[in-house]
Amino acid sequence: MANTVKMTVNGKAVSGDVEARTLLVQFLRENLGLTGTHVGCDTSQCGACVVHVDGQSVKSCTLLAVQANGSKVTTIEGLAPAGGDLHPMQAAFREHHGLQCGFCTPGMVMSAVDLGKRNKAPSEQEVREWLEGNICRCTGYHNIVKAVMAGCRAMAAGPAKAAAAKGGDDD
Repeated sequence: MANTVKMTVNGKAVSGDVEARTLLVQFLRENLGLTGTHVGCDTSQCGACVVHVDGQSVKSCTLLAVQANGSKVTTIEGLAPAGGDLHPMQAAFREHHGLQCGFCTPGMVMSAVDLGKRNKAPSEQEVREWLEGNICRCTGYHNIVKAVMAGCRAMAAGPAKAAAAKGGDDD
């Protein structure tokens, strides 16, 4: 039996018919073609599927699409305007080499943006604790942590001061 879900995804009203068991990550990828949200483990352990639902980071493999009915969802594709500048957190990941293969990056960035909204200047320890639910098999996390800290500073500074907030050493 199909259920119709309606939500706002990346600022656009969308709807679709889904089975009751359809996960939000499946709806985003298969129904809407938003493949930036990755499926890494199918057990909610890796964080590759993190999106924002009503402003909070959520592992979309743990939420049914019907549970997101009526919600505002932001995926990695909706973080920065099409053809515009990168979101400050995305720019920080690029600047501080916070990625290698890139598979975990969308989930890391989405989690980090939520942290940046809550904590404008997190310590290294706070970043590491916040990202405990996100696994990277390539980087060793050092540059990810630096990127998140710089991204939080840039978010706090706002667009006009984002370049000055990059800061930090670039090793």
